Amino acid sequence: MAGRKATITDIAARAGVSKATVSRVLTGNAVVTPEKRDAVLTAMADLSYRPNLMAKGLAWGRTFTVGVLTPDLASPLYGLIMAGVEAELHGLGYQALFASGAFETETERRAIEHLVGRQADALIVLGGRLPGPDLVAAAGDLPLVTVLRGAPGQPAITLDNHHGARVATEHLITLGHRDIVHICGEAGQQDTEERLRGYRDAMTAAGLTPVAVPGGYHEDDGQRAVHLVAGNGIRCTAVVAANDQVAMGARLALAEHGSRVPEDVSLVGFDDLPSVRYAVPPLTTVRQPAREMGQAAARAVLGLLDGAEPDLPAFAAELVVRGSTAPPRA
Repeated sequence: MAGRKATITDIAARAGVSKATVSRVLTGNAVVTPEKRDAVLTAMADLSYRPNLMAKGLAWGRTFTVGVLTPDLASPLYGLIMAGVEAELHGLGYQALFASGAFETETERRAIEHLVGRQADALIVLGGRLPGPDLVAAAGDLPLVTVLRGAPGQPAITLDNHHGARVATEHLITLGHRDIVHICGEAGQQDTEERLRGYRDAMTAAGLTPVAVPGGYHEDDGQRAVHLVAGNGIRCTAVVAANDQVAMGARLALAEHGSRVPEDVSLVGFDDLPSVRYAVPPLTTVRQPAREMGQAAARAVLGLLDGAEPDLPAFAAELVVRGSTAPPRA
């Protein structure tokens, strides 16, 4: 075999089966006994055989790729979701094609057109700003699953952001805080609106006045928001940040203004990124199971490709209490 690539004929001879049996194992479109299948797979491993994916795609009418659109390739949260998507797809014989929309509607539209042009078999879209009807139109006939956003008539992997922000705010109220500021997320994002609504509902239910300031989803957004609060003399003993990255920026700005967490100001994030448990102090936050959500999206979109009703598990937002929250000083 040295000097040339193994062929189906070589695999058949090694496994002691017909070439037709090898073909059935490779395409998966006919029943093969477990014994013969194992023999073929063992022979493929022994001979370092790699199937021709282009030929397999022509036989199946697929490219065995799934396009994945994310607002931000560098985002820790979306990175965890993408890792879940990639791991699940790889385990089922598919590859992910990633593209970034950069939180801009036209960039998102062009990215989807690119993924469609690359002949992806299906699409998974994470967050983003492109309106739902436009997203569906851009996807065309391709199966589509969204994560942390919705689109008309399309299956979605979602989290109850309203509930998450509400329980985070209620945690602070229970501790005795009354002057609680919310740093908002990226304008125009569905999760931003839901978290703001959850914060407001908790505040008004307690008879408190909501105070929300513009923010975003990055560390510098949190830093600027705290400078804005301090510069305008807004009384604040606790902060509900749009996400963990914003909370880390807010933490730095609070220190710059001489405020300690949690002695002077309590701080809550959202996402439960792996790094925040190592912050000083460890960050109280709302956990969303990002990797698991990515895995669920991959299973759902492959189910659509096979004509099955997608399984859409319900994911709950869970408050994780750590050292960054405490009762306000008397």
